[in-house]
Amino acid sequence: MRRMIGVMALALASALTLSACGGGDPLNTTQATPEGGATTPSAGKVVVGSANFPGSVLLGSIYSQALQAKGVQVEEKFNIGSREIYFDQVKSGGLTVMPEYIGSVLAHIDKTAPTGSKEQTLEALKSKLPAEIDVLEPAAAEDNDSLTVTKATADQRKLVSIEDLAKVAKDLTVGGPPEFKTRQEQRLKDVYGLEFKEWKPTGDTTADALKSDTIQVGNVFTADPKLSDGTLVPLKDTKFVFGANNIAPLVNKAGVDATATAALNAVSAKLDTASLLAMMKRVATDKADPPVVAKEWLTQNGLLGS
Repeated sequence: MRRMIGVMALALASALTLSACGGGDPLNTTQATPEGGATTPSAGKVVVGSANFPGSVLLGSIYSQALQAKGVQVEEKFNIGSREIYFDQVKSGGLTVMPEYIGSVLAHIDKTAPTGSKEQTLEALKSKLPAEIDVLEPAAAEDNDSLTVTKATADQRKLVSIEDLAKVAKDLTVGGPPEFKTRQEQRLKDVYGLEFKEWKPTGDTTADALKSDTIQVGNVFTADPKLSDGTLVPLKDTKFVFGANNIAPLVNKAGVDATATAALNAVSAKLDTASLLAMMKRVATDKADPPVVAKEWLTQNGLLGS
């Protein structure tokens, strides 16, 4: 299960670049003022955080602006670092709202927790969170491991789900980060009966290796902007070998009231993986400023009105 926060140097560099676009030290907090909607704060100051990679900064910007639109006084604290750093800050109340991935935060709390559907993962997570923390409604949007093929391979081999790979895997080479084979080879064999011709480490070039046919199956994350042009197809994980990694706000219970909770849940109700992919392409590939991309998406979805 994924989301190894702070993992790749490229992601870190991108996050720092994005922070520079916003101005100021990424470890400093900035005071945000309400934009649209009511101007009277509905509760005390809410501190919205993010981890140090572009997707988390984008989500933090979405949450921040959605709260401001409902009159909540917000302080932004983006590019904090890894889950090992920020999780305890949510528990202590130093952070009020944090973008999270439900499967990954469950694994952080309990490394032995089994994988499952969104509903199963959410139920397990709620039962294991410290008393000070809650997780709000998860979005349909997910950023997770996948087994991905080119559209040409999917059409030629009639591949829709990972189950479909079982009959052809022996003829295909699979690639991904160096640790992917160690973590997933046995599970893929046990759950789906997959035995590939060869495993190749491809690191962060997996999508390019697929397009060049160096590999035919790749571990591409589902919110990778390289999936946005339709030339690569993530296969459906019908047996949840990778679990569920839907996006949801992690909150300090004492720091959010009904107004803030409703604003955050309204974001989750609108956010799907296709929308996230489109926004991530603008941020990671086109180098657009995350707050600008966030505002456009919120406006399009009617979340900045009164």
